[in-house]
Amino acid sequence: MAAGGAAVAAMIQAVKASGVIVRVEPGEFQKLLRREANPLVVTATGGLFSRNYQYLFSHKGLAFYTKSAEQLTLPRETELVNASRIWIPG
Repeated sequence: MAAGGAAVAAMIQAVKASGVIVRVEPGEFQKLLRREANPLVVTATGGLFSRNYQYLFSHKGLAFYTKSAEQLTLPRETELVNASRIWIPG
C-alpha cells in the first residue's frame, strides 16, 4: 500500500511542477493557435506500434496539449521546438 501512496505523491508533485495542462482535441488546438500572433509550439513524435504526433502550446497561462495520428497543419508564423519526447502526467 505504501508503494501506491508513493506513486500518487510522485504524480501530484509532477502535476504541481508542470502547472495546468489541458488536453484538447486537435481541431480545438488549431483554433487556439490561430488566436496567437506568433505561437511557440513544442512538438514530438511518439507511439510504439503506430506513430503519433504530439503538440504542446501555452496560451493565457495554461498549457494545451494534443496528440494526433496525423501531423497538424500549423499557422505559417508558428515557431517550432522539436523535442525528443513530451511527457504529460496522468
